[in-house]
Amino acid sequence: MACVDSAAKMGGRKRRCGAGLARRTAARHPSSRMKPIIIIPARMASTRLPGKPLADIAGKPMIAWMVDLARAANAGPVLVAAAEAEVAEAARKSGAEAVMTDPALPSGSDRVHAALAAFDPGGRYDAVVNLQGDMPTMRPQDVARAVAVLERGGDIATLVSPSNDAADRDNPNVVKAIRAAGGRCLAFTRAPAPWGDGPIERHVGIYVYRRAALDQFVAAPPSPLELREKLEQWRALEMGMSIYADAIADFPKGVDSPADLEAARAILSIR
Repeated sequence: MACVDSAAKMGGRKRRCGAGLARRTAARHPSSRMKPIIIIPARMASTRLPGKPLADIAGKPMIAWMVDLARAANAGPVLVAAAEAEVAEAARKSGAEAVMTDPALPSGSDRVHAALAAFDPGGRYDAVVNLQGDMPTMRPQDVARAVAVLERGGDIATLVSPSNDAADRDNPNVVKAIRAAGGRCLAFTRAPAPWGDGPIERHVGIYVYRRAALDQFVAAPPSPLELREKLEQWRALEMGMSIYADAIADFPKGVDSPADLEAARAILSIR
């Protein structure tokens, strides 16, 4: 952490230093076996769907669905970063560990980082899966697939899912990833992109960080393009971090509204 401490005194050099550390970490261990932990950030305060971690889906709360799929991925222990005691209690009943985090933290990444620091101060786990708490239709094998992407190299791994639907292309709530041929992410945007014939690639909201990369990411301020697009992936790209993604066929839409909740109930009631 000496890099962060010295950078804090030098203003704008902070992000460049952090990115360099993350890149050197990835370069030294491009294919080594990691020790990942899956952390699910969850809080009750949702503008469009208050209380959604405890929303009932086929007889159990949404957080329990998330814990079950995370455990089925067999990619590491499962920890819930809970902003409220009732969420932590439901997570523990589902078989996960739980850590209380400050409800005022600005993002899921900050909650994941805080939970990891409290749960693993000794640094046993060197890769961190940020699995959003509102994607109960995601498949366990896709969580494991995202972890496998990071094992091949890079600072951060994620997933994308192709779509030829014009409505997805034009919807600003559908985040599009633009990748190079080898899977490296060049950009993320809410705009219709890339231009021309062919599918778009919808970003799937899961991130797998090398621990050093997560440390540096949360220590940096929001970047200009992050603020403009309201996409925190841009912070990592503007820091010079590498993000790689693999493609999956099934897009696990997040639950952000009552209509999304009903759709998830319909899907999971028949699984």
